Amino acid sequence: MNIPKITKILEVKNEVKDIKTITFNHPEGVDPGQFFMIWIPGVDEIPMSVSYIDKDVKGITFRKVGDATSALYKLKKEDRIGIRGPYGNGFELQGNHILFVGGGTGVATLAPAVEYVVKNKSSATVIIGAKTKNELFFEDRLEKCGVTILISTDDGSKGFKGSATDLAQDILKKENFDSVLTCGPEVMMKILLDSTTIPFQASLERYMKCAIGLCGQCCIGEGLRVCIDGPIFDGKTLKNIQDFGVYRRDSAGRKVRF
Repeated sequence: MNIPKITKILEVKNEVKDIKTITFNHPEGVDPGQFFMIWIPGVDEIPMSVSYIDKDVKGITFRKVGDATSALYKLKKEDRIGIRGPYGNGFELQGNHILFVGGGTGVATLAPAVEYVVKNKSSATVIIGAKTKNELFFEDRLEKCGVTILISTDDGSKGFKGSATDLAQDILKKENFDSVLTCGPEVMMKILLDSTTIPFQASLERYMKCAIGLCGQCCIGEGLRVCIDGPIFDGKTLKNIQDFGVYRRDSAGRKVRF
């Protein structure tokens, strides 16, 4: 499990500008919310949340932002990558009505959880937030699930004008939900946590090296490690993590404020 398994890319799909989905063969089970370590030969190994779960095929969805993701973005069908994992814990998907709040590429992490909830006869409302309508993706995929989809854009080019958090706060005042599940910019998730009292889960992202709890690179709070204690954390835990929504650490361990 801790040695990369070399596999061929099955499909590459352009979602929107600078965002792609890559699928690969992986017959082992994966829970919504878990992540893989993806090795790009000759470049780097980086964590990627699972965005697509089928019996024998899994997928990741990512934005081109740095050297590793730029190299991954250039790969094509039949190219080879290394896969380690899955790692971490998944979402606890309980309740009859769940609110999902995804900001930016965070909707990619939430999509398998939404599909799982619908498959198990629960209902869901999904908020997809982006800066502009040109950055929205997975809307069609989630519509096929039959869930309620609400769109927010910072510039008002589609749906609600404002942040996904603003829209979520409004919806939470009008409807009753059993829980809130979120993934996106950490400041957004922090604001959302502080504005609700119902069960809450968030997917966190940190710089990782080993993914098995040894290096300590992804530590947050008082000795918690995102790779094995997360990446999904509940609201009670997050309220006791002082750095949540405040800062992360770079590859050298230095604090970087959000």
